[in-house]
Amino acid sequence: MEEVKPYGNEPSAERAAFIQEAAQTMDGIWQRIRATKQIPLAELRQRIVPVIRESVEELQLLELLALLQAKTNYWSRHSVAVGVLSLLIGKWLRLPEPELLQVTTAAILHDVGKSQIHTDLLDKPGPLTPDEFDTMKRHTLIGFDMIKKTFGTSHRQALVALQHHERMDGSGYPLGLGGDKIDPFSRIVAVADVFHAMASKTVYRNPSPLYEVLLQMEGGAYGAFDPEIVSLLISKFMQALIGYEVRLTDGTSAKIVLIHPHDKTRPLVQAEERFIDLSKDYSLQIEQVYASREDTEMETPF
Repeated sequence: MEEVKPYGNEPSAERAAFIQEAAQTMDGIWQRIRATKQIPLAELRQRIVPVIRESVEELQLLELLALLQAKTNYWSRHSVAVGVLSLLIGKWLRLPEPELLQVTTAAILHDVGKSQIHTDLLDKPGPLTPDEFDTMKRHTLIGFDMIKKTFGTSHRQALVALQHHERMDGSGYPLGLGGDKIDPFSRIVAVADVFHAMASKTVYRNPSPLYEVLLQMEGGAYGAFDPEIVSLLISKFMQALIGYEVRLTDGTSAKIVLIHPHDKTRPLVQAEERFIDLSKDYSLQIEQVYASREDTEMETPF
């Protein structure tokens, strides 16, 4: 798959630098955690959380996603991105302010256990062997223990590290929990974690286009997530795509004009003077969404 260009309009250099600085700061923190096995919670709250909160307040959704796409230093940028996405989801769910701070911090630390997994395994480009996967799964237990030992953290934040790979149908790990046995914070971070991973370049895969990620999350391709959270995520990103140019599977060029609440990934589109309701016409679907509202000639759609 060819590399996907950033979503939406090109972010400003100032905003890009803002996120990049946070990712670099997180990279330094990550390296210190790896060496000392200690989490500098105060530094995270002073230097990372404010950047996340300001980004969510000031940036448009697609611009924010473009800035969060990991191209280098995946693990540190992923921590920042999952923090941003989890805060967004928390706001969409109308969580109270204290819980927003808690879930943001928990999201930043969700993969902290991977700091104690050998980098050769973390950065392995091919599929993991069963033994390697068993080792990788231990990051949930390691992270839970590290957060519990960190003064100022909460039990719920430790649970996020433990549970963010659990799935609502019990198919996840490490404990095979399901449904209400998974903490609501963990359900939020699970969705944010997978969404950002699929939209980013990693050592083992290229990023998937945004629309494809939304379709696959809707279809449960990445596991069973909390349906309310998935529905919210899809709705918000599809609403952000209103006005964007698309190409349909029959080659027709059109523009997204309306998102249906009952069928969010099959919107009403306009092709010149003709309207096509994709929620009713299943012979057609969106094939590509272009990375600009105006420019449909870009080589790499998203």
